[in-house]
Amino acid sequence: MIKAVIFDMYETLITLFNSRVYKGKQIAADMNIPEETFREIWDPSDDDRTLGNISFEEIIEKILRENNIYDRELYDRIILNRYTCSAEVFSHKHPDIIPMLKALKDKGIKTGLITNCYLEEKDAIIKSDLYDLFDAICMSCDVKLKKPDIRIYELCAGKLNVKPEECLYVGDGGSNELSAAITAGMKPLQATWYLRDGVGQPCGRMDEFDMAAAPMDVLKALK
Repeated sequence: MIKAVIFDMYETLITLFNSRVYKGKQIAADMNIPEETFREIWDPSDDDRTLGNISFEEIIEKILRENNIYDRELYDRIILNRYTCSAEVFSHKHPDIIPMLKALKDKGIKTGLITNCYLEEKDAIIKSDLYDLFDAICMSCDVKLKKPDIRIYELCAGKLNVKPEECLYVGDGGSNELSAAITAGMKPLQATWYLRDGVGQPCGRMDEFDMAAAPMDVLKALK
C-alpha cells in the first residue's frame, strides 16, 4: 500500500525549459570570456555545488578573480541574474502540479521531495508556492547526499515515517533516479509531462518504467 509519494523537482514538478536560461554559456558571455575558459573552473565544481560545499557566489568570484576580470558591478549582475532565473521557473509549471499535490494530501498520502540542487536553487524552492506542500524535503545541498545514492531515498522515507516499499517515487529519470528508487525499495514512476524532443532535456521516455503522461496520472499509480 502506497502511503507516500516522493517527487523529484526539476523536469518533474517544474521544468528549466519553459523560461529564460542562465547557465554556463550565458554566464561566460556576461563575463566576456570563452565558454571553455569559464568551464575550466565551473564544471569541476558541480559536485561541490550540488552538495552545498561551495556557493554560486563563491565559484563566480573565483572565476572572475582567476581570469583577472573581477568587478563588483559585474559580479552583482551575474548573481542577480542567476537567482532571478532560478525563481522564474516556478512561474511556468504545469497547471495541474499544485492540484495534484493537494489531491494527494486530501487522500491522506504524504508527500516528499528529493532533489539534486544548488544553494541558489534551494533559495528558490523555499520561496516557491510548492515548498509548504511537502511533508519532508531532502535537498542535496542540505543533506550532503545526492541521487542516485540510495541513502537520500532512505533519509526521505525516514522523515516521512514510512518504509521505502510504501513509497511511490516520481521523477523524469535524470541522475539514474528511477533505478535507484527501485534499489531503495520504492515503486518508480516516470513523469513525462514535460518531456519534449530536441530541447536538451536529460532524459527521454524510458520504456522499462511505468509512465505518467499528466500530473493527475500520479493518483492512478497509487493502487
